[in-house]
Amino acid sequence: MSAPSPSRADLVADAALALLAERGMRGLTHRAVDEAAGLPPGSTSNVARTRQALLELAVRRHAEREAHLLVPAGMPDPAGGPDALADGLATAVHRSLTEGRPLLIARYELALEATRRPELRAYYDATGAVFRDHLTTLLRAAGSPAPERHVLSLIAWADGLMFSCAVGTFSSRPPGLTEVRTGLRELLRGMLGH
Repeated sequence: MSAPSPSRADLVADAALALLAERGMRGLTHRAVDEAAGLPPGSTSNVARTRQALLELAVRRHAEREAHLLVPAGMPDPAGGPDALADGLATAVHRSLTEGRPLLIARYELALEATRRPELRAYYDATGAVFRDHLTTLLRAAGSPAPERHVLSLIAWADGLMFSCAVGTFSSRPPGLTEVRTGLRELLRGMLGH
């Protein structure tokens, strides 16, 4: 049985994300999305009439796609301790740096745009809260004495690594899975007191 065809909104959002990664925010226009998605002129406007609506559509779709990328099906039980949790998270971070790199770059474009558009900031933050809450639950289950504080440190570490390795000074040589795993093990052992 084949997978269902993506909706018109998903086609538009996927094209918008690809354009953000390739051309940046300036390259995101309704016309460019029509062309990138292979849709007739005006199709994007029918799905997302305004730029704000197009950006919200891109944020929603980004969150859906990133959730599939960042939450590996085989995420270990956090009760297995910091090393088991580090293994699962390292897979997710490494996946973002490799097969998910364009999606990661699109996220940075959307995050920067959200700093200039309060209405987009609220939408962006709400979609990001789902992942943050999931990590908080994992840290709590792994025995964190301060999961809310620790999730900030964990996300800051991972985001810093991904930014540096996707678009920053380490972009020419992103770390391998083993390096990411080692860094996460060190961080989580310190947080969880192992």
